[in-house]
Order: sequence, then structure tokens, then C-alpha cells
Amino acid sequence: MKPKMMKAIYVTAMMLFFTISMIAQNGSVGINNDGSNPNASAMLDVSSTEKGFLPPRMTTAQRNAISLPVAGLVIFNTDEKALNIYNGASWGLISPIVCGQPFTDPRDDKVYTAVQIGAQCWMKENLNVGTKIAGTVTQTNNGALEKYCYDNIDANCGIYGGLYQWDEAMQYSSTPGGQGICLTGWHLPTDEEWTTLISYLGGIDVAGGKLKETGYAHWIAPNAGADNSSGFTALPGGVRDLSGSFADLSDNGGWWSSSWSDASNAWHRGLISDLASVLRYNYNKPLGFSVRCIKN
Repeated sequence: MKPKMMKAIYVTAMMLFFTISMIAQNGSVGINNDGSNPNASAMLDVSSTEKGFLPPRMTTAQRNAISLPVAGLVIFNTDEKALNIYNGASWGLISPIVCGQPFTDPRDDKVYTAVQIGAQCWMKENLNVGTKIAGTVTQTNNGALEKYCYDNIDANCGIYGGLYQWDEAMQYSSTPGGQGICLTGWHLPTDEEWTTLISYLGGIDVAGGKLKETGYAHWIAPNAGADNSSGFTALPGGVRDLSGSFADLSDNGGWWSSSWSDASNAWHRGLISDLASVLRYNYNKPLGFSVRCIKN
């Protein structure tokens, strides 16, 4: 018996005012290939010098609602204005971020730097994403990213990053390790991930100094123990308190974790000028603290 040969199939479909030319051969499909066979290494080979390929477009919330995404699934994230790919465990950007190099948040084109500390990759700056609202206004689940700027001054967000209530930082999820307000491929660190960082830097008594930016450009004296040997470059962004006022700029920096202790409180790490240690508290979720993201 002679082996069967797969013949090329040529299909031309007239739809409204345009023509689609398709060629199917040996398990590959070519679209608008001008009579050429599709590349044998591709299941789908699309050729054009005038138009591009448009993947499914959806918001972060719509992407996260996809049931059981398969590894390799690609979408265009309309919130981030970037291609996202699912790696089998989490969503990430198509263009991978190299730890130690600058990268751009596609949501607003702000540039950050990633720093490797032990086995972890952290942002070197406090997150500064969202629309500024007044400190007296509660951040809400309204589909827009919101931030506080210390004393309601834009320039303070530019230096110290935004301040966020826990629910806003988590984007109204309660899952530890969730992406929250971080860009795709990053997440709000869990309490355990903060502990891993601090342990790697020698424990709570000395890790604060290794995390803090040196000198007095942003920290007030004495900035105890500060040598920034980790490269984390922690800044004292202060706090937005429960009354909507601001306090402790230059003296105190506080960062949320994604781990909650109960319905009203979540775990936090704090640094202050006159201590080289790291403080751990479970604070009220409506307080406004800084956010650092950690890479997935």
C-alpha cells in the first residue's frame, strides 16, 4: 500500500469587502501567505506587511477570572498596556524583567530597578502607581488605582512612593501572596517573605540598617546602623493615619505584607531612624503605608 500524501488545501473566503487566503499543509495553517506554504515549524503562520496580530484584550480582573488557564496562554492586558503570559503558576509580562536592571511599569511608564537579595528579587523603590486622592478620602474598590501622597503633595510621591490602605494595596483580595497593586509578574510580599529577607540579612536586630538608605538626604539623624548593604534603599515615607492626616515622614518607613492577622489587621514591617532593627506589627488595614513588590 502506498503511503498517503498530505496535499496542500487552498481556501479563499470572501467576507464583506475583504479576502482571507488560507493554506493548510502538513498540519500547518497559513493566512495571507501570498500562495506560499506555511512554515513547517508553525501551527499558524500569518503574513502581512500592513497589519498585525491582535490577541484577546482584557483587564486584569477579566484575566484573573479565566478558569484554569493553561501554561503559555497569552492575552493583552488593557490595564497595563502589555502582553501577559501564564507560566503555569502565575501571570507575567512577555518581556522578562532581569533582576538588577531597570524596568518600566507599562501602566504609567514609571521606571523602577529590581535588586537581588539572596534568592529574592525586590523592587528597589517604593511603588508609586495610581491617581492621587486626598488623605481625608477613603480608597475604594472603584476600578481605579488610588494612592495618597504625603501631605497631599505630588512631589512626595515622586520621592517616597505612594501610601496605600491594605485593601487598595491588595486590590480587594485577601489571598496572601496575591498580585494586588503590583504590576504583572510581581506581588505584595507575604509576612513569610519579609521574614526570609530579614533572616538573610542577619535577623531583626541588624537587618533594618542593611535595608535603609544611608545618610540624611531623606532620613533624619541618627539613621542608626544604615549602610544599605542589601541595596534595598528603604525610604521613610511616613504614614497616612486613620483620621486622614499624615505623620512621621523622614523618621519612619512602613510597608504592608499581603498576610492578614484578622479581619481588621494585616502584618507590616517598619523601620525608624533611631533603630537598626526591623519592627513587625499587625496594623489596622485603613492605615496608609508604603508598598514594595517582590518578583514571582
